[in-house]
Amino acid sequence: MSRKADSVENTQEEVQKAPYLDQTLRPAGWEEYIGQQSIKENLRILLSAAKERNQPAEHILFYGPPGLGKTTLAHLIARELGGQMRQTSGPAIEKVGDLAAILTNLNPGDLLFIDEIHRLNKTIEEVLYPAMESGVLDIVIGKGPSARTIQLELPPFTLVAATTRIALLSAPLRSRFSGGTFRLDFYTEEEIKKILERSAKILGVETDHEGLRAIAKRSRFTPRTANYLLKRARDFAQMEKRPLSRDTVERALSLLEVDVLGLTPTDRKILETLIKKFGGGPIGLNTVAAAIAEEQATVADVHEPYLLQIGLIERTPRGRRATKAAYEHLKQQPPGLF
Repeated sequence: MSRKADSVENTQEEVQKAPYLDQTLRPAGWEEYIGQQSIKENLRILLSAAKERNQPAEHILFYGPPGLGKTTLAHLIARELGGQMRQTSGPAIEKVGDLAAILTNLNPGDLLFIDEIHRLNKTIEEVLYPAMESGVLDIVIGKGPSARTIQLELPPFTLVAATTRIALLSAPLRSRFSGGTFRLDFYTEEEIKKILERSAKILGVETDHEGLRAIAKRSRFTPRTANYLLKRARDFAQMEKRPLSRDTVERALSLLEVDVLGLTPTDRKILETLIKKFGGGPIGLNTVAAAIAEEQATVADVHEPYLLQIGLIERTPRGRRATKAAYEHLKQQPPGLF
């Protein structure tokens, strides 16, 4: 039996007792990580060179929409370097003391992963700079004229950070990721299908290519969404005592109200509001949000990016406007301007 088959079989056993499936579905090696070829090649060179010099890898920043594999890449880097991975997030580090406790408990060669690093407090950023550049931690003791600074030496470590909002990172912090800043792109439908094939094997789900392709088409080009839909379709097939065929997948996702393009009820509500209430637009974002009784930030950050990506809406100087494709998807008659 091949090493890859052994890996899948062992993982299937882990699924039976693992409380968190997302962790189990995460690729355990570079050969299992599908997509992001350019990033993988750059990381291979960076990590191999660091290991050859017997030095910790330089600090790395990943950015891009959620669900594309930033955390998984951090796990793979830690495994490649042979150190432990310590994981935290920007909002969890509330005080300088929190960061100091994390950094001083690192062992040589460890990897520190900070998710959503754009949400770090600016005061904490200032403490992080010398830790990243010089491997020292500057701590101020006392206040006023009697205040003094002590400097603690830190073990060599690699910081890997991830963010969905790179524009919110300060320029000084961005510039300190000397190992590189990498943007993760959306996946192709074929890449998503390969990810689903692996996940289905790990979950022990019997399925066919058409069933997986139906999920891939609705995945919004995002592995996390694809795995979520696969698990829900698996649950439906299990309760209905039927194989996970294309028909079963379509029935399961219809129950979730996810349509053939991966649109959710709120996505469709946005399009219907634009077309039926406002004649296709253009209208402002705040008007869209008010019309569907949703927060403006939710519309802008969660729903609008995908609608823009697949060409169902467009931004104009006067606001959002439904495209011809949106009319066709909702089976509405487009106005004469199309």
